[in-house]
Amino acid sequence: MTFQHILYERQGRIATLTLNRPERLNAICPGMPREIAAAVALANDDPDVHVLVVTGTGRAFCAGYDLVLHAENQTQGAAGPAMDADGRPWDPMADFHLMQGNTQHFMSLWRCHKPTIAKIHGYAVAGGSDIALCCDLVVMADDARIGYPPARVWGCPTTAWWVYRVGAERAKRMLFTGDLISGREAAAMGLVLESVPSARLDQRVQQLAERIQGVPRNQLMMQKLMVNQALENMGLTSTQTLATLFDGIARHSPEGVWFKKKAESEGFKEAIRARDSGESIAPGVSRIPRRFE
Repeated sequence: MTFQHILYERQGRIATLTLNRPERLNAICPGMPREIAAAVALANDDPDVHVLVVTGTGRAFCAGYDLVLHAENQTQGAAGPAMDADGRPWDPMADFHLMQGNTQHFMSLWRCHKPTIAKIHGYAVAGGSDIALCCDLVVMADDARIGYPPARVWGCPTTAWWVYRVGAERAKRMLFTGDLISGREAAAMGLVLESVPSARLDQRVQQLAERIQGVPRNQLMMQKLMVNQALENMGLTSTQTLATLFDGIARHSPEGVWFKKKAESEGFKEAIRARDSGESIAPGVSRIPRRFE
């Protein structure tokens, strides 16, 4: 199968899915989520594959959605909270349909019948953290960074993995701030399996994959389905549905529109700087509605 945005290969019982847009820090573009799911399907259907490693080329695992052009594109017409980027009425269900599709493509890593291991170097941020956290196991370089900065404005993590991996309080700490944390911090928090020096990342993931590959496929599948079902029973699907709806709302809230306008007028980097500065986001934009009694 020919891929445009990823690479897929198998050596022995270990398959590797590599995000392959190094010039954009492997940022997610249209078509990439579907290609991820297609590669997972290849691994799923290959009786010789016992484990799938997910990584990225170049300087990062994945820098999130490639939003520069979308954010800086000038809105047509009088945009507001109820308008989309083209100046047309925003359809929340069309938005949900698009983003739920991407979420389900990422979740193919979770539902794959083979164990999946994310190997994180550089950055795994925003949508990139969604991809990484959909994997069964995550190993990070000590100096790698992970987090969800759009939680500050213009986003909500559609896969909703934070609370299931670290519990309610630590999930709130991460999503209330949008902070990035190092591999060491992520491992200490329990967000990822472990963190190792950057020079040892490839070796450690290879060791782990080689240890897993010796287990029969049926045993691996049974253990994975059993553990996954426990989280499904905790409401994972309904939580993701709500998170995906909120992601669309976040991009069309008063603050979300402010962020979009700032990116249009001053550039996406400046909008990001303002978002992450610690100063009040969109001062004067929010209003507390009067109660109707």
